[in-house]
Amino acid sequence: MRKKILLALLGLALAIQLIRPDTSVPAVDPAQDFIQVLQPPAEIATILKTACYDCHSYTTRYPWYNQIAPVSWWLANHIREGREHLNFSTFAALPPGDRAEVLEEAIEEIKKGKMPLDSYTWTHTDARLSAEQKNVLVAWLNTAGGQH
Repeated sequence: MRKKILLALLGLALAIQLIRPDTSVPAVDPAQDFIQVLQPPAEIATILKTACYDCHSYTTRYPWYNQIAPVSWWLANHIREGREHLNFSTFAALPPGDRAEVLEEAIEEIKKGKMPLDSYTWTHTDARLSAEQKNVLVAWLNTAGGQH
């Protein structure tokens, strides 16, 4: 009986590998990208690319473990939600009022320590922002809010 249960669980684990999340990227105009539009200083662009773009743009760098279900489903959900809140790849397509709103939301999330997500920084140690990096990013985002 125990062997049948283990075989059934193994079969289930293998079967779920066939359910793959969509990782395709729509065609986007690079001129719509946040960094292209607002042209932040190199330090800010590096912070954004390292700590934000994987979940908040169409330039996601998928890790090897994205090939394993159910982790792949969990990551796909995080990325989908991140892009819904703020997608740097389509920033220029937002009306100016919406731009200001998403930047303000980003500032608040950074200040509260909610971004980048702890679950992201566990495996992306380079995305762990120091207090100084957070302060520099927040200060620049505050000024960027008036640039659009």
